[in-house]
Amino acid sequence: MTLLDSVKNTFVPIHREGYPFIAAFAAATLFLGYFSSILFWIGLTLTAWCVYFYRDPERVTPVDDRLVVSPADGVISAVGPAVPPSELGLGPGEMTRISVFMNVFSCHINRAPVRGRITRIEHKPGKFLNAELDKASAENERNGLVIDSPNGTIAAVQIAGLVARRIVCWAEAGGSIAIGERFGLIRFGSRVDVFLPSGAVPRVAVGQTAVGGETVLAEFGGTAVTPLVRVS
Repeated sequence: MTLLDSVKNTFVPIHREGYPFIAAFAAATLFLGYFSSILFWIGLTLTAWCVYFYRDPERVTPVDDRLVVSPADGVISAVGPAVPPSELGLGPGEMTRISVFMNVFSCHINRAPVRGRITRIEHKPGKFLNAELDKASAENERNGLVIDSPNGTIAAVQIAGLVARRIVCWAEAGGSIAIGERFGLIRFGSRVDVFLPSGAVPRVAVGQTAVGGETVLAEFGGTAVTPLVRVS
């Protein structure tokens, strides 16, 4: 490995969605700096935060159809039964829901939890409550992907939060998606819910930190068992 390769590997790529925002922050910083050095340093700090927010690091995703990986970086905020959003057409019955909450310092690139065919994408306008609240799943603006996976139908729902006001989704209904593949992002703090069919055994606990595209949220298979005791 050359010195240039080492330098390149040190810097995390920035997603193109962030370029206009970074440019706007930088322009505002230069403008404010003309009037005040204090405002310049505040603007420079906010510009650095904007660059950090739109980072898009490479991830090493486990290649195993039995596994469900986290769709986002963040903290596991809920694990348990819940009824999926009605617009997804998954019925009134409960599924296993695992929620990942992203704060304003999390990487906000969203990744597919499983591989399969995207059978449905539905956007639902709504409120902008704190995404950590349980009722945010039903009341906040959201965008849901329904994926026909090797282990049944799975949904990933992007949920806007108190600060987040923009959900971006690049995926298209009818197309195929790979596990860990990028499919969208949510700007400035939010949450992603994953709804799993019976047979999926959760492998995470509330409060655990998840890494998008790498952390295993759940596992399918007859040999999988739910731990009775959480190891701290």
